[in-house]
Amino acid sequence: MKQIKIVGNKTLKGEIKISGAKNSAVALIPAAILSDQVIIENVPNISDVNALDDILNYLGAEIYKEEDKLTINAKKVNNKPITEEFSNMLRASYYFMGALLARFKKAEMYFPGGCKIGARPIDIHLMGFEKLGAKIENEGNKYTITANKLIGTEIDLPFPSVGATINILMAATKAEGVTIIKNAAMEPEIGNLVDLLIDMGAKIEGKDTNTLTITGVKKLSGGKVKVIPDRIEAGTYILAGVMNGDNLVISNMEPNHLGSLLGILEQIGANITVGKNQVIASRSLNLKPIDIVTDVYPGFPTDLQQPITSLLIMANGISHIKETIYENRFQNVKYLDEMGADIEINGDTITINGPSKLIGKVVTTSDLRAGAALILAALSAEGETTIKEVKYVLRGYGNIVKKLTNVGAEICLEDV
Repeated sequence: MKQIKIVGNKTLKGEIKISGAKNSAVALIPAAILSDQVIIENVPNISDVNALDDILNYLGAEIYKEEDKLTINAKKVNNKPITEEFSNMLRASYYFMGALLARFKKAEMYFPGGCKIGARPIDIHLMGFEKLGAKIENEGNKYTITANKLIGTEIDLPFPSVGATINILMAATKAEGVTIIKNAAMEPEIGNLVDLLIDMGAKIEGKDTNTLTITGVKKLSGGKVKVIPDRIEAGTYILAGVMNGDNLVISNMEPNHLGSLLGILEQIGANITVGKNQVIASRSLNLKPIDIVTDVYPGFPTDLQQPITSLLIMANGISHIKETIYENRFQNVKYLDEMGADIEINGDTITINGPSKLIGKVVTTSDLRAGAALILAALSAEGETTIKEVKYVLRGYGNIVKKLTNVGAEICLEDV
């Protein structure tokens, strides 16, 4: 088991370069099996990527790593059932459903794992596959998806699910005829996947809109793509700068992908300067409270709900955050309260009574973004905080200890 120890109240000064986006990489890597060979650059150094590499190796792909570049040769991939052990390693394992279905007209795997932040059903994914002509068999926790052939059709998603949009998009690339996905998710990570698929020879229109039109092709050839900067990692470090920074530079990012967060920080009086590919953040006093509602892109991202909670503990007054995406995403609140925060949970909404003074404690991470929230709190707390079960954090924040150490944090990763 790994844990992180942090001595708080250290000023963060210097530069943090943002890595490639976790939520892009975990879709781009499974998509590689749609072609013979794919090159993916700016791949983040996170455990989710390692888990997907393990699944690719199991399926027979050859993977070559060179710093942050992956070359994936999928010529010899076999369509084997993805075991329960592999499926449980991460949520994004389910992207192999769409990729395998497109290539082999069959996918066999178990319900995916990942952070326990809510039910996160895959019914929209399965509905899309059925619309394309696939047959779904469910035995316990195992799904077998088969099709004699996939036929393009119109699919109107009941909710703009990122996962379902990506899975259906991959399956549709090799379907006969035209597929139209309406009410599609518009996250930048989906646009990143569209770029790769088009480079591989897919015919896709409507990038970055809520309607994707895919004209199926018989074969996809080699492709190349660069993973976009991770907007959630960037947002997390911007929050760290607002809480503890002295002109902390968060660089190699896309501010346009964080419009909702930057707008909220401006409203509450945060000391930030937005540049073309960077944000400079400094410790901000007399922050105003605010009410936030999470929403699909371009609304406020659910992945930053827990991290911004740690900032709003510092605000002068009462803030509210309503979580509309996942029903179990307040697991950080218990530990923040133990550290000295005054936060109440009422159904899908939390009330943050600020400002509060935080004291270092022993806390436990329940999921990826809860871990980020606890790290932000620990960086501002008096004394030492021990954060247990940080395996969740390592799933999504590459080199987090090194990045924070380099800008002045007193932080270390331990094996216990």
